[in-house]
Amino acid sequence: MFIDSHCHLDFPEFQSRLPEVLANMQTAKVSNALCVSVDLPDFPNVLKLAQDHSHLYASVGVHPDYEDTPEPSYDFLVETALKHPKIIAIGETGLDYYRMGDRSYDSMEWQRERFRTHIRASITCKKPLIIHTRSASEDTIKILKEEGADRIGGVMHCFTESLEMAKAAMEMGFYISFSGIVTFKSAKDLQATCKEVPLDRMLIETDSPYLAPIPYRGKINEPAWVAKVGEFIANLKGVAIEELAEQTSNNFYQCFHIDRSYL
Repeated sequence: MFIDSHCHLDFPEFQSRLPEVLANMQTAKVSNALCVSVDLPDFPNVLKLAQDHSHLYASVGVHPDYEDTPEPSYDFLVETALKHPKIIAIGETGLDYYRMGDRSYDSMEWQRERFRTHIRASITCKKPLIIHTRSASEDTIKILKEEGADRIGGVMHCFTESLEMAKAAMEMGFYISFSGIVTFKSAKDLQATCKEVPLDRMLIETDSPYLAPIPYRGKINEPAWVAKVGEFIANLKGVAIEELAEQTSNNFYQCFHIDRSYL
């Protein structure tokens, strides 16, 4: 069985066809999925999905790209994560300088402060971090180290950065998660990095409704298709698909501190 470690089933693309999407997961042998929060106004929908479906989990947090949105406080993140057992992570959070445009480095300080708030909350409530990082590798690692994120760990989601960054993250106890991007013909550098990431430090994801893997590229992605990501990586690394599925699923449970005896 596979696990989709990162998806957004609360997004509008799924509202009219959620039963079908969940049935497709079962058909594709995808046992669980983590529904990830990106802002506070929509967080109740994320939580409800996890509460209504035993095989879905939730996170709480605000995406670094969401600038004009209510800011999460340390107290809110901690209290919310501790109150709801189906919340297994803090995030997604991190840094994204890709869309800075003409803005200065100093003008992005709000993003770095938001990131620090999430890390501190994560350490307090002992819920791992879901990290989004784009064009900000140096600062991402720097802040994680400064805040002592190695005490809690988590996952570098939808990883597209360098092998050097992956190694730095793994040294702090983070897992590296690969999405459908790794299946793209243009992703040769990422594929080379994927080959070097040990199976016992790897997760797989869809980031649906985005980034559908080959052969579905260009379509609305869904958790069932994480199996295609797994199949591609298994072939890339020369391991049996069953081994890839079992190891990444075990990694998910370990990363997010899930007691499998209760599943």
